Amino acid sequence: MRLAEKRSYKFGMAERYDCHYCKESLFGKKYVLRDENPYCVKCYESLYSNTCEECKKPIGCNNRDLSYKDRHWHDDCFHCFKCHHSLVDKPFSTKDEQLLCTECYSNEYSSKCFECKKAIMPGSRKMEHKGNSWHETCFTCQRCQQPIGTKSFIPKDNNNYCVPCYEKQFALQCVHCKKVHSKKCCVKYNPVLGKIGTNPAIGLF
Repeated sequence: MRLAEKRSYKFGMAERYDCHYCKESLFGKKYVLRDENPYCVKCYESLYSNTCEECKKPIGCNNRDLSYKDRHWHDDCFHCFKCHHSLVDKPFSTKDEQLLCTECYSNEYSSKCFECKKAIMPGSRKMEHKGNSWHETCFTCQRCQQPIGTKSFIPKDNNNYCVPCYEKQFALQCVHCKKVHSKKCCVKYNPVLGKIGTNPAIGLF
């Protein structure tokens, strides 16, 4: 949001000083300079005033002109389409060219967090996986409960696990070195099932 151009008001001097458009004397009258030419207030508003998007009336010289993407509003007309609270000097969003405060926008259009079911506010970071969305702080490992963030993770049974926790809980481990099984290990071990199978070529498997 930005304010429209600042207008410079002056009063006519003793010498002849006429409106650039209607040529009426500006002596002792308020006028506005535009491109170094003086205009009486009436002519200036008729020629250059913007029309308010809300009330469709001209935004006169004595009113603050609020503009956003070449659209203009009076101070009192710049409000949320849903709750009608003023948006002057406040953050806002737009949907179908309608102004919305962040709260109304979130309630109406924002994704809901898969974990806490609350709206994910515009501008906040969200995590997405298979069509579901989470707040960054809600996207956590099922086992250690720490936020996963941008780290690798493994989904299992509708839960997500960071890689270390998944390996601790589900991966086969070597009885000898206690590490996750690789081809160099001699024994596979599952914390739940125990030792699994045999392979004559490398011993227990």
